[in-house]
Amino acid sequence: MTFILILALVVILVAAVCVIFAGRVLRGGDGNSTGTNNAKLKEANKKLAQNPKDAEALLVVADHFYTQGSWEEAYRTYTTLAEVGGSSDEFTVYCRYGICALKLGLVDNAYKGLTVARSLRQNDFDVNFSLGIIEFQKKNYEKAVQLLQNARVVNPEDAATLRCLGHAFFKLNRYKEAMTFIRQAMDIAPDDKESLFVLGECYFEANQVEQALKIFTHLRPDPVMGSNACLLSGAIHLNVHNYDKAIENFEIGLKHENISPDIALDLRYRLATTYLKRNDIGKALPLLKQIQTSNPGYKDVPALISRYQELNANKNLQIFLMGSQADFVALCRKSVISYYQRAKVKISSITVTKNDWADINAEIDTPKWSDVVAFRFVRSQGTVGELVVRDFHSHLKEVKAGKGICFTMGTFSDEAKRFTEARLIDLIEKDRFTAILNAASAGAGGAQKKSK
Repeated sequence: MTFILILALVVILVAAVCVIFAGRVLRGGDGNSTGTNNAKLKEANKKLAQNPKDAEALLVVADHFYTQGSWEEAYRTYTTLAEVGGSSDEFTVYCRYGICALKLGLVDNAYKGLTVARSLRQNDFDVNFSLGIIEFQKKNYEKAVQLLQNARVVNPEDAATLRCLGHAFFKLNRYKEAMTFIRQAMDIAPDDKESLFVLGECYFEANQVEQALKIFTHLRPDPVMGSNACLLSGAIHLNVHNYDKAIENFEIGLKHENISPDIALDLRYRLATTYLKRNDIGKALPLLKQIQTSNPGYKDVPALISRYQELNANKNLQIFLMGSQADFVALCRKSVISYYQRAKVKISSITVTKNDWADINAEIDTPKWSDVVAFRFVRSQGTVGELVVRDFHSHLKEVKAGKGICFTMGTFSDEAKRFTEARLIDLIEKDRFTAILNAASAGAGGAQKKSK
């Protein structure tokens, strides 16, 4: 029993010692160290009361503020030290002055202090790292890389240095190096979402689309990076004509809160143009108008609204310009059949060239004449030039047509019109063609024939 009691007492004493030791470690040192520091600080303040420019006393006070993270007080004290001079540790004064200034956002002052410190000691980690950060902020990425590489030589496992190196290489479009350093940084700090996003951008720029898409899809729910991730993942799907997936990503991006105005505009624009690629004008137009309200001159939004408002209101125009090839050809057939009043029409051939135009050849039999007539429907709202009309003229000779009629939803150039002056080709522009289409759809028997 005596032995057991002694053993229990020893265990209790050991435990007590451990608790006391642990408490001292958590407080940053033992009581003697804290007491010594307090004594030094108290002595320094006494000296400064007698001489506010006492360099060694200022250094003690500045170091105290610096280790406590009191950046404003430390910055003011190191500033005084730099002005007074005479410190036994000039390098530390300028180095910490620069770091404090950088913490406070005083970039120019930070650069000056750190440059002086680097002239005193070239290979210091803190100086090279901090100057590298400043050069990065100034978009001097080559200088940033050089300084950060110097810092990495001193501390090759520092996650912040590896991270900044990766981001700087990305800005220089050196994606292979960027990926290397960002991966190394994320092995140490895996929760860095911004670096993960940049890694995805590196994959995207290096045409490693699958890897990029995995990263962006993973980041879509993130409250900070999510909207950007949705924008890029949607763009990847859009590039391969996967419109449904692109729309899904753009819509998710717009649901994020606190989204930046620029990203919101880009998401809406890409969503609207994706709807247009699917010929879903009704969903695209409200988005385009919303963009125009917030930014009237954004990209080609005014032109898109002007064009697609008319298309949305005119079904025939929409089919002619944007419909499927089958619907487009069916509309052209209606126009041919109804173009001549009281005529028998026998369509002999239909060809579509690269979805640019359709050629329909027909035998026309009227009470007054009979002949082969060639019709060309140019799928455009712009200006049709002479080359298209010359090609059509050659086509007339090939099919032995007595007459040709060329339609467009735009206009014909002056050169095209001059070319047809002495030839049996009629040019039908937008206004007249719209009336022909409306009459054809309504079964009204067509428009008046134009004679030359």
